Amino acid sequence: MEAIETTGKNLAAALAAAAEQLGVSADFVAHEVVEESAGLFGKSSVRIRAWVVDAAPDAEPAPEPEAPKTKPAKKPAKPKTPKAEPVAAQAEEPAPAPEAAAAPDAEADATPVVATPEDAEAVLDIVNAVLAASKLTASASVSSINDRYVNISLEGRDVAFLIGKRGEALNSLQYLLNIILGKRLSNGVRLTLDGNDYRNQRETKLTNLALQIAREVKRRGEEAVLDALPAFERRIVHKALMDFEGIATYSEGEEPNRRVVIAPAD
Repeated sequence: MEAIETTGKNLAAALAAAAEQLGVSADFVAHEVVEESAGLFGKSSVRIRAWVVDAAPDAEPAPEPEAPKTKPAKKPAKPKTPKAEPVAAQAEEPAPAPEAAAAPDAEADATPVVATPEDAEAVLDIVNAVLAASKLTASASVSSINDRYVNISLEGRDVAFLIGKRGEALNSLQYLLNIILGKRLSNGVRLTLDGNDYRNQRETKLTNLALQIAREVKRRGEEAVLDALPAFERRIVHKALMDFEGIATYSEGEEPNRRVVIAPAD
């Protein structure tokens, strides 16, 4: 069967449409993303090329060929094409709903993890070792401990290089260091990195931006999709609009392109 192209507000919706057109379950649909777009005040859309994999039962099995007879065999009834399964219910995210105060991006552990001063020392040693290997003029110190997080502050002449444009370098370094921590400590303790008070300034900027967009969303009655943000920055947006009347927020998409959607409340 040749490939077809379908479009949906997200990948799950596009797959559901493809499965319906192809007359098979979504489990038997292979796909590739052709185009993906998201606008601030417009619906996101995903266009895919989809086709049926070889194992897909796109129709009821054809009857076994009968042995030759003197009389022609009766024409078999036309097989019915099975209806597509309601894949939207199993693949698509639930209908948008306001996220709770503790946004779903927040990590939830069965047993709360609390970092100790010993953990903080181990974290600091790892950070300083990485900084020494970088040959940059920067040093680290523990600014505070909050539950499972050891908050590290960076200081020095080259801290601006470690922050990068829009904090991209800082976020990447924080991500890599947390991977190292997961292997070294294996106790759930994590770190946050800050330098030149960037995190506080970024939180203020994101909060103001979220409030500004929320007011526009409420005025227009149209949802807005923000640029992709890391989990801890998405939580800032959710928290900023938690008590904003007439506004709901939720996240959609897959990492690292997961975005916050600011929408009118039902």
